[in-house]
Amino acid sequence: MTAIITTTSSATDTATLEPGAEAPANAGEAAAAASEAGAGAPALTGEHTDLLETLARHRFFLRFTTKDLTDEQAAARTTVSELTLGGLVKHVALTERRWMDFVVRGGEAFANGFSEREAEFRLVEGETLAGVLARYEEVARRTEEIVAGIPDLGAGHPLPEAPWFEPGASWSARRVLLHLIAETSQHAGHADIIRESLDGARTMG
Repeated sequence: MTAIITTTSSATDTATLEPGAEAPANAGEAAAAASEAGAGAPALTGEHTDLLETLARHRFFLRFTTKDLTDEQAAARTTVSELTLGGLVKHVALTERRWMDFVVRGGEAFANGFSEREAEFRLVEGETLAGVLARYEEVARRTEEIVAGIPDLGAGHPLPEAPWFEPGASWSARRVLLHLIAETSQHAGHADIIRESLDGARTMG
């Protein structure tokens, strides 16, 4: 299994954000560095690789918005929104974990509904930025392991009953990965605004 999604390695964390500074030219360089760290592992090819590398790229941008922050800064609201940088990382990690559970187990992955939703957008007592980033990395590794073991990305499961899902619809593993890419990308944009409002640092140019 290639390490293409482990964009949290030290190779990606060497840059320092300054007010008005931009992130590295592209996250592909970081993904390439992470791939070198996994040299010797069996490499995925084709669509599996394309989807995982794209998801990794957007994870990198989200993580980079938290570079050099304290726990207090990561928990701070800097706009009229309730969103915080630490909370966004926590939410996206939980979302990815939940949807990959769906890929593995189907609708029963949502058996508990969205009971964590109220607290998943913020750091609660005892949580740290380092902790949520570490969990996000674990989730990313698990996603790669699951996807590597799926021979047909078109295989899927019926969606659970929920007002926001079309009744009777099913999602394939491919559709789930596309959803996670969109979700991660959207929240990376949110995080970029929050970070620039916090100290003027720009992470996505």
